[in-house]
Parts: sequence; C-alpha cells; structure tokens
Amino acid sequence: MENEKSGEGIDESKEASSPKENPSGKRTSEGEGVQLATFGGGCFWCTEAVFELVEGVQSVVSGYAGGNTRNPTYDDICTGQTGHAEVIMITYDPAKVSYDKLLETFGLCHDPTTLNRQGADTGTQYRSVIMYHSEEQKVAAEKWKVEIAKEHADPTVTEIAEAPVFYPAEEYHQDYFRRNPNAGYCTVVIRPKLDKVKQAQKKEE
Repeated sequence: MENEKSGEGIDESKEASSPKENPSGKRTSEGEGVQLATFGGGCFWCTEAVFELVEGVQSVVSGYAGGNTRNPTYDDICTGQTGHAEVIMITYDPAKVSYDKLLETFGLCHDPTTLNRQGADTGTQYRSVIMYHSEEQKVAAEKWKVEIAKEHADPTVTEIAEAPVFYPAEEYHQDYFRRNPNAGYCTVVIRPKLDKVKQAQKKEE
C-alpha cells in the first residue's frame, strides 16, 4: 500500500477556522452551532462509510488520534507502537442530528466488547474509543456506555477520553468505500455494516 505522509496534527481543543484545519468541537466557519464528534470503532474505512449515511453529518475525515508520535503514517500506527487509534472526526449539525443519535449509530456499527479488535482486524489501533469535545459529550458517552452494556453479555471495553490531537490519514484512506465499493474488504466487511444501519434508519421512518 502506498505510504504517504499524513498532514500536520489538529489540536481539537482549540478554536477553529474550519472544521478540518483547526476544529474546536463547538463552532466552526461552516455555520453557527456546527459541532465535532470523534469515534474509533475498528477500521476507519468502516466507520467513515457508516456515518456518511447519517443525515445532519456534514463531513467525515479518517485519521489517527490518541498516540504519542507526531505525524504518524498508516505504516507507523500498524506497528502498534505509536498508541494511536484509527478514528473518524465528524462535523455535524446538532439541529439535524443529536450527539445521542451519533452514539447510537456508533453502537450499531461495531462491537464495543472486543478489546483491541473488530472482526479480523486486530491491534490497539482498532480499539473502541469515544473522544469527547465537551463536557456534555463526555456525560452522554458515559451514559451510552452504561446503556450499551445492557445489550451485551460481555463487558463493554470502549474507552472514553478527551479529544486529543487529530492527524488526518493519508488521502488514499479518505472516502475509501465510495471510491472502492467493489473491493473485497468493502463487500465482505463494510457493506453488511451499512445494511445494518440502513435497516435501523428505515425502522425509524
């Protein structure tokens, strides 16, 4: 796989000039009240494709967060030595979709009970994690974790942590499913997740 350098990291705790370049998690130049959400639930190709289905989500960027190395590449994080998780940073309009709804979708598209693994994807980079951008998101995430635990026999292992510096992944990772819908991984792993979320959305119509 091609090895390109990812861009400079984004300090998610600081004020923003745009959602991708310097997000605050509260407001951006996209409009009044636009917010951020950051989730890790296995391979970011999967979570990115899922959240692009959600009405009210304006953009989804795949990237790396939660590690100890600056400007990590995909090859770097695959060693398991940098500490980063594969995550997605979502820009969304809370007037159209609530954070609770995003959490609900997060619970649908991955298994929160498998430690450092989703399906055949194994390693700390595939851990289940919610990175909150505000105290309100933290409270909501903690409540979600309690509720989701009732749906599983095994303990929930999802980490909840303050959103750290976010490093956008290499360009070839962005919109992966849209650009490669017939690739083996997309057909076998991603498409069933999309079907599950679409079915849940239809039930709510």
